[in-house]
Amino acid sequence: MTEMKFSLDELHQIAVKALCAHNTSPENANYVARALVAAEADGLKGHGMSRLPSYCGQAASGKVDGQAQPKMTSVADAAIRIDACYGFAYPAMAQAVEKLSGLAPTTGIAVAAVTHSHHCGGAGYFVEALARQGLIGLMFVNTPKAIAPWGGSEGVFGTNPIAFAAPRESRDPLVIDLSLSKVARGKIMVAEQEGSTIPEGWAVDAAGNSTTDPKAAMAGTMLPMGDAKGAALVLMVEILAAALTAANFGFEASSFFTAEGESPGVGQLLIAINPGPLSGGVFTARLETLLAAVREQENTRLPGARRLGLRHEARKNGVLIKDQLYNQLTALGGCPRIQ
Repeated sequence: MTEMKFSLDELHQIAVKALCAHNTSPENANYVARALVAAEADGLKGHGMSRLPSYCGQAASGKVDGQAQPKMTSVADAAIRIDACYGFAYPAMAQAVEKLSGLAPTTGIAVAAVTHSHHCGGAGYFVEALARQGLIGLMFVNTPKAIAPWGGSEGVFGTNPIAFAAPRESRDPLVIDLSLSKVARGKIMVAEQEGSTIPEGWAVDAAGNSTTDPKAAMAGTMLPMGDAKGAALVLMVEILAAALTAANFGFEASSFFTAEGESPGVGQLLIAINPGPLSGGVFTARLETLLAAVREQENTRLPGARRLGLRHEARKNGVLIKDQLYNQLTALGGCPRIQ
């Protein structure tokens, strides 16, 4: 399998062109493209350009409304509700980040509930944006069913990512972003696209048997991290991201991957905290003391260190796209490659 190198600007233009060719407004296409390219640069390929074929298919079929404009309502002094109107999540999440960045410095804490939404990619993208405004960001996301209740055999919950980011003094924010399955489902999607196998222990097939076949895994269920404790955490996130936002639960939501069916209509909950007043003005100093204690031990590294290294490299030298994905992008109208 061969690869082609693209600059981040080239990838952005390819994504916008493909989305606009599939019933998506230029404004929304730019929001989506920025997030996909950021994920690609960070090495999060399951949330990067590999998502573009399914996004375009769903926009073309109407499963996601590429023309939707989110509707924001203030429900309390420091709480907002955003209806994504069954469009892409990224425009709604951009509104949430902008509004919370204005509220939290004054109110101390602010929250946004996003409903009737769609796949939001890497959740770290949004909490990092808050951290770059000097705020702590915390995000809970629900997704279509992929994990069974502990002891069960049928999917009820999604992989339900959580993300956290904290500002640092004159440094990139600390960002922690993880799905609650043993691995993000997007990685299995990428393996299926590439025709490769997956490691044992990531997922089970529809009959409940462990599998290394990504196609069988997509038809089965994911295994939660931490076994029973992880399954309990999945339930907690489902309540915060779906019940609290009045969105579809994982077992009610349609697939993020196929163009058929109703919109997934999932939810996201984003919280911004102003750390200064709560810590008496010493949050960043205390955080650095903690992180120094981590780094002083051999063979340790802070979460996100690899991601930041890949981002720097991608900005400088571009990223590699496998030929199979390139062919898919060409079919969408996003390629041929921009010179």
